[in-house]
Amino acid sequence: MHRRIMRDTRSATRRRLLGGAAIAAVALTATLQVQAQDSSPLGVDAEQWTPDYIRSIAGTVEVDTAQECSKVVPLDYEGRVTFWYVGPNEASPQREHESYEAFWKAFAETYPNITVEAQNLGYNDMLNKLRTAALGGAAPMAARLPILWGVEFAAKGQLAQFGPTDVGYPVEEFWPGAMKSVTWKGDTYGIPTNNETMALIWNAGIFEEAGLDPESPPATWDDLVEYSRQIKEKTGKNGYGLVARVNAGNTPFRFMPMAWANGGGALDEVEPNPTYEQIYIDNEGTRKAVQEMVDMYVRDKSVPTSALTNTNDENMDPFTAGNLGMMIAHPSAYASIVDRANKAQGSDKEIAQKVTENMRYGLIPKGTEQRAVVFGGSNFHVFKDEVVDGDVDMQAVEALACVLTGPEWSTRLYFATSNPGNLRGFKTKWNGERLEQIKFLDVTSSMLPSGVPFPVVPESTEIMNIIVPEMLQNALTGKMTVEEATADAERKIQELMGGI
Repeated sequence: MHRRIMRDTRSATRRRLLGGAAIAAVALTATLQVQAQDSSPLGVDAEQWTPDYIRSIAGTVEVDTAQECSKVVPLDYEGRVTFWYVGPNEASPQREHESYEAFWKAFAETYPNITVEAQNLGYNDMLNKLRTAALGGAAPMAARLPILWGVEFAAKGQLAQFGPTDVGYPVEEFWPGAMKSVTWKGDTYGIPTNNETMALIWNAGIFEEAGLDPESPPATWDDLVEYSRQIKEKTGKNGYGLVARVNAGNTPFRFMPMAWANGGGALDEVEPNPTYEQIYIDNEGTRKAVQEMVDMYVRDKSVPTSALTNTNDENMDPFTAGNLGMMIAHPSAYASIVDRANKAQGSDKEIAQKVTENMRYGLIPKGTEQRAVVFGGSNFHVFKDEVVDGDVDMQAVEALACVLTGPEWSTRLYFATSNPGNLRGFKTKWNGERLEQIKFLDVTSSMLPSGVPFPVVPESTEIMNIIVPEMLQNALTGKMTVEEATADAERKIQELMGGI
């Protein structure tokens, strides 16, 4: 066991003065300020955060990571940190591998006396390995986890209280939705590293064929239902790539934005300050969203009949073949379809290339209450001493967190895969490079203020991947009415969460 290195005087003093509850209150107040106003130079305004605005701010700030982090941990500090993360694999693009190599090289140059023992684990392996390690007292000091995973470890009491201010960054430099994802029962237990949202993709050629404006996506979910119907009636092609498969993340990622937009939800996750003690699955907004799904699948038959077993992967081929009008996907979908077009042969190749020319990205539609989209990404977490093999070298951890979550590397490290978690990252020259190289990135980035994280509760995966899809299946197959399906889902959530 190595000797525990305590936090510097700055951190210790701050904790004595504030205490856990006060720290949480400060974080909550800052989050509300970001949501309520844009007077702060670091704040964001959802109405202002347009593709044009995002492009206009790129390259407007200079960042000196070493100088900023030296205020948190001296650059000559000697220490050690163990760190687990999901990183690039053999299937990842070369650019992603190069980004990680550049990051680790930069950290070593910034903190040459800190030894980093990093493990890049596969997405499908890391969660169970981390559970086992923490249970056996062999967890890493820190880890970067997908946005939903952290709450499980926080609920088990295995994570340390740790937030942006611990590494010198104001809470206002991070999206309110991202801060929700690292908050458990009023305490902050992580720092957002990167965030992403999806967008609506449509085929302008099919729109024109159906008599729709090829450059104007549906503004509301009601419009999307109507566009889907019109595409089916006018062209015989499926209008929208609906998915409703059970135990597949694609389903809640496409249904929950409909529910949230109409004032619904699973719990109260859409609210500015959710308690996760109220169930919204059986309210009017969620029922409206389910009804819209039923209208497309049952009444209009304007979506794939295989939607009950489809993930969005099954939408890619018909979209590439020019047989699907609209779907919801990441910006990476454009590159994937270009790749499919390049691999196609004969007449299929000509059709696929035409689709790529007609491919458009737009905002996810609004509902009766707002515009919403699932807020994804990852967070940096610190494990408590008692679940780590040895004591946590907190200053070494803080140094790594400062570099990783700052405006430079929260932009450069996720160059082609996500967006900076630190808002200042959008103002750097590196984000300008991203906007020039990644088509439609400005559109998907503009959805971030509308992002809503899934409920930050340990039961969230069961709710989103099982209960919500089963609700949709019950309604789409006619096994239950919409009202019966949402009521059944509410009962299941109540049982799962101990009768809230």
